[in-house]
Amino acid sequence: MKLTLALVSSLTVALAAPSTEVVSSLDKRQQKSLCGLYDYWSGYGYEMLNNLWGKDAANPGGSQCTYLNGASDSGVQWSSTWNWQGSPNNVKSYVYVGRQVTRGRKISQINSMPTSISWRYSTENVRANVAYDVFTAADPNHANSGGDYELMIWLARLGDVYPIGQKTTTVNIGGKNWDLWEGYNGSMKVFSFISQGTAYTWSGDAKQFFNWLQQNKGYPASQQNLIVYQVGTEAFTGGPATFTVSQFSASIN
Repeated sequence: MKLTLALVSSLTVALAAPSTEVVSSLDKRQQKSLCGLYDYWSGYGYEMLNNLWGKDAANPGGSQCTYLNGASDSGVQWSSTWNWQGSPNNVKSYVYVGRQVTRGRKISQINSMPTSISWRYSTENVRANVAYDVFTAADPNHANSGGDYELMIWLARLGDVYPIGQKTTTVNIGGKNWDLWEGYNGSMKVFSFISQGTAYTWSGDAKQFFNWLQQNKGYPASQQNLIVYQVGTEAFTGGPATFTVSQFSASIN
């Protein structure tokens, strides 16, 4: 449910190998404060994007800046402050931090995708979500703006915002109950697992969701390549609000 410039797609491929540079030596392109459209940072095998893809729907307007608060081999700490008004049912942004992906890895060849996150909003009087976003595609070089399939894992639904499609069932994955919504974004099949209750802190394995989809929905794991593995917040309207991630880590094994 996001869009990304093709430029960022090429950067994702070029930077697929984990970076060894330290935060204190970031070059001009890799800033710590990202306020421009599609401003980008990468390091330690992670990447961050100030992805304001829907900002033109804001009327009278708005703004958003995303900040790197810390990074190391063990994870990333970051935050984003935003204020968006108008077009209440349109997503204005999906700012995220993601694990950089080595292209050509089939979902069936991945054993686990462990992750953990702790986050807070300065106010919950907003219309937004907090969600993981994972794209897969048969083409290993598919642009990272989409895929054949999208897996979303919603940790929070703030305000009356809803995923694409319709609720089809409730499932238990990793000892937690999730409401499954299914639909299409264009030709891309979207599976959204919505936490029953806000999960401010969560540790889990994203691969378990693919395992469930393979067993119960015919998801073709042996034909699908991992394209992106990200977590962030989709902002609709509200603010000023600050989304803070005090800890995030993710791996692909």
